Amino acid sequence: MNYLLDTHVFLWALGNPKALSLEARQLIQDPSYSVFVSAVSSVEIAIKQALGKLEAPAGLEKEIEQRGFQELPLTYGHGSRLVELPSYHQDPFDRMLLAQALHEGLILITRDKKMKRYPVKCVMT
Repeated sequence: MNYLLDTHVFLWALGNPKALSLEARQLIQDPSYSVFVSAVSSVEIAIKQALGKLEAPAGLEKEIEQRGFQELPLTYGHGSRLVELPSYHQDPFDRMLLAQALHEGLILITRDKKMKRYPVKCVMT
């Protein structure tokens, strides 16, 4: 099984793992699973930091490698999947993560209950 971390889940995994459910922590830490962090998350973090809406530690890119996570670039195919998504969720970053999870067949680890309305497998934290 392969997993994609929601942006907040990624940040909590690094700095506040107790904010995650036990199941999510175990999946994220299990080396037999591939855990992806999207380029979408880097953009979301950068924009929200610039707006003063989020504090995040420096060196997140190094953390991805050190923790054994894999980077997931945003591709044209991912963007094409956005057209197929109903408008249950208006956050563009979350919609891009949903499109990536669907396109790549990944299970999304998230706390956002709105994500469950989409045809993507989710592990809720």
